[in-house]
This record gives sequence, C-alpha cells and structure tokens, in this order.
Amino acid sequence: MSEPADLLVVGAGPAGMAAAATALAGGLRVVLVDSGAAVGGQYWRHPPAHARAAIPTDDLHHGLRGYRALCEALSAGRAAGRLELRLAHHVWSAVREDDGFAIHVVDRRRAPQETAGVLRAPKLLVATGAYDRQLPFPGWDLPGVLTVGGLQALLKGGGVAAGSRVALGGTGPFLLPVAAALASRGVEVVAVCEAAHPSAWLRHPGPLLRNPRTWAEGAGYATALARRRVRFRPRTAITGAEGGDRVTAVRIASLRPDGSPRPGTERHVEVDAVGVGWGFAPQLDLLVPLGCALTDSADGNAVVVVGGGQRTTVPGLYAAGETCGVGGAALAVGEGRLAAESVLADSGAAPAPGPKRLAGVRSAVARHRAFARALALAHPIPPAWSSWLTDETVVCRCEEVTAGAIRTARAEGGADDHRQVKQLTRAGMGWCQGRMCGPAVHCLTAGQRGYEPAERLVATPVTLGALADLDP
Repeated sequence: MSEPADLLVVGAGPAGMAAAATALAGGLRVVLVDSGAAVGGQYWRHPPAHARAAIPTDDLHHGLRGYRALCEALSAGRAAGRLELRLAHHVWSAVREDDGFAIHVVDRRRAPQETAGVLRAPKLLVATGAYDRQLPFPGWDLPGVLTVGGLQALLKGGGVAAGSRVALGGTGPFLLPVAAALASRGVEVVAVCEAAHPSAWLRHPGPLLRNPRTWAEGAGYATALARRRVRFRPRTAITGAEGGDRVTAVRIASLRPDGSPRPGTERHVEVDAVGVGWGFAPQLDLLVPLGCALTDSADGNAVVVVGGGQRTTVPGLYAAGETCGVGGAALAVGEGRLAAESVLADSGAAPAPGPKRLAGVRSAVARHRAFARALALAHPIPPAWSSWLTDETVVCRCEEVTAGAIRTARAEGGADDHRQVKQLTRAGMGWCQGRMCGPAVHCLTAGQRGYEPAERLVATPVTLGALADLDP
C-alpha cells in the first residue's frame, strides 16, 4: 500500500475481518495486523495451508460461508492495493499520537529472528478477542491438563487429539462442541462436567427463543454426545487431577448450589488428558494503557465501554468482539461491521451498506448481546470454587505461589486485592503477567467483587535485540 493507512485493525478474527472488509467497502485504506499465521483467529483456526488437504477440519467449523466471503473481500482489498495484511506480527504496545495512533509490532515471520517496527494511522480498531478463563484446582499444573480452548486449537489447527481418554469440566456451552469434536475423532470422552444446571436457562427464556439457531446448534451437540454415549454431568466439577509425569486421573464431585462439593459424591476417573474452561477473559492489554473506560460484565469480566457504534471513550479508538464482552463469533462479526461504519462516518466517508442493512446489523447485535448476558447468568463461576483448593495448590504457576501463601498474605499481611498479594507473594509477576492467575488471586482475596486487569505497557514479550533495532 503506497499511501498512508486510514485505519489500523489489530486482530484478524471474526470481528477484525468483518471490520476490515467493511472499511474497505467504504473506500478506506486499511492495515490489518494479527499474531497468527493466517486470518480467522481462534474461531476459524485452520491447519497450515500446505496441510489442509491432508488434515480436513471443515466439520469442526461453523459459519464457513461467511468466513470465505470475508477472505474474498480481504483478498480483493489486497489486490486493489488498499489492504496491507501483517500476519505473524505481535503488537506489544499501542500509543496515542497527535495525529492518531501508533502500534509497535514485532515481526516473527522468520522466528527466532525478530524485527521491530511501528505502524501508524489516524484511527485504531482493537479486536484482540479473548482467552480461556481458568480456575486453579489441585493438579491443574500437571502435563496433560489443558484449557478446553487448547484442546480445540489442537484439533482445528493440526487434527491432533491431546489424549485418547479425556474428561472435560468447567461451565458454559463451549464444552459441548469440544466434546463432540473429540468424540468425532475417536476420543473416548469419559465425562463432561458442567458446574451449572441446564434448568438455569428457564429463568432467561426470552434471549434463548430469539436466537433459535444458537439453541438448535446446542441441541445438535447434545444429540451427537448422546449418540456416542458421552456422559453429561450437570452441577458437577473436576475438583482435582492426579498423576506423576502426566495426568492419569481426575476427581469429580457433585456440587451444591454455591459450588462447594457435596460430601460423599467424589469419585476418581482414569484419563490421559483433561480440558477445563470457565468461559473466556477479554484481551484488554492494548486498550487499558490507552485510557479506555472499563465496566463490569455479567460474566464477572472487565470489558471496554463502547457506545452504539463501538466507539470507546478515547476519540478515534474503536473496539469490537470479545473486548466488549464475550458473546461468540456472530456477535463479533456484527460489532466489527458497526465499528467500521463508525470509522467511515467519523472519517467523512460514505457508509458501506444501505440504511436497512445497517439497521439489521444493529438488531442482530442487540439480540446476540442479550443472549450473551443470559448465557453469563446461566453459567456463573461457582462462588465457593475456592473450597476445592488445598493450601498446597499452586495458583500462580509462573512463580509457583500456592493458595496457602495467598491466604496468609490476606490474613497476616492485610492484602485485600490481587495487586497487594502480588507485592507480598510475587503472584502475577511471571511470564504471563497475571493473565492466568490474576482473576483467581483476586477472588481468593477480594471475593466476587469486580476484577480490573493490571495496566501492562508491554503487551507481549519482546526481545531487547528487536528493541535495539528501532529508530531512536
């Protein structure tokens, strides 16, 4: 692209792809940046292009028609010279400048060699998605214990099953497609442990009825699991994992309504892999340092505040997808389109779709947001989950800080949030910078009060060598 960009889009998942395609349709010049080797994000993850024929994974995906249409729009934009696609580029910082925004990137296409660079545009749209939210339990640091998203990524990205006898646990409907996908590849799924109960949806029937495609999809997964005789266990949790060099068994128990195990219900199940997930946590590392206002969402996460057009509280900065609240790919695509329409309007460009179509997108976004809220209320994190932990349970895996050390910091050190625990125990000072343990540490010290992520000026690890190559 020979001329300066009008818009930077960070994240090439469903939201970022839709935003870039809409902005291109409106005549803007776009730079689309993603850390992956291909567009699609986690939702539309595929094997490498050279291996797709040998590793068929289309049956693991939904919305492939929409994905391919977006890919075609992006390809047309590149051919016209109005889209610059930067794959395998990790954004480690985003800053405001007088005339817009600058993002600092590391090009890892030739890893382990890294090249640092800076990209600039007057408008910035962040669609960085989310990652698996985890709660610690005894044995969760054993090899073979993965996130549910990790299990799915192995299947979608390489056709690899992490084990031959797998147990899944946590909460939320994401457990079902992963279980069905594993079973379709010959894996023995010994149990799907759902901490909530399906009857919780009866308290929120409206959003469910207004999204028939979503609940029909869930019913399809349930039917597939029943056909393969996969045991679905409501109000049950994986409360521990056992093994030596790797996991060999899990402990599962029935739960009281508050999430504490019912005495006498614990049983051992032999496995060689485990997948656990408690929903997702928005990736806010680039938005927090830019000064975006945050708010609490129904699922307990902090999310960025946006208006009806996906504008954040920072002028010229837009957000779409899971950063605004976890709600699935259909919602992310709609938000990406709305965000790009706002960019077009604020840039003085003509809107991409007609008014009727734009109204339809707004209506769909509102419907999907209502469903996401109902989903969060029906699948909460159990309030008493910390009762599963022994004092020896590792909570911060990077720094090997135990639950006992955190409890001591609270009782004897007066710590009442994750930041004070961090100062006293080093929990959250390791490689992940508290992304995995931060919410759990906060819950152990402050209860279920809202958790706000820490401000991280460096969003992803970057070598000193790459930084040294930057122009002064």
